[in-house]
Amino acid sequence: QVQLVESGGGLVQAGGSLRLSCAASGRTISTCTMGWFRQAPGKEREFVGSISWSGRTYCADSVKGRFTVSRDNAKNTVYLQMNSLKPEDTAVYYCAAHQTSAWSRVFTLWAQYDYGGQGTQVTVSS
Repeated sequence: QVQLVESGGGLVQAGGSLRLSCAASGRTISTCTMGWFRQAPGKEREFVGSISWSGRTYCADSVKGRFTVSRDNAKNTVYLQMNSLKPEDTAVYYCAAHQTSAWSRVFTLWAQYDYGGQGTQVTVSS
């Protein structure tokens, strides 16, 4: 079992930055692909970014060039650096973990992940 706890959310003005953290416990995530998703009110959960355990990253087109996914296996933690935030980035952000032997593979569907966190709220004001 893997427990995931997101933190770092909050209220920020448009154009600002936030860094979300996802701390894992229960087992190491060093052989897990990790993902970030978000869900805005009245909308479906959507993919934001993913990082394989080899360090390969992939982000959704809506956040490319603004958001960066990274990981620190020594701290069992994954990060989502969000820059140039827009009001449409307002959502609850979730991290997820998928144990896999595919060291460079990323995953874009929530259903592909084995574990998910409770989420952290990000609100971007205009």
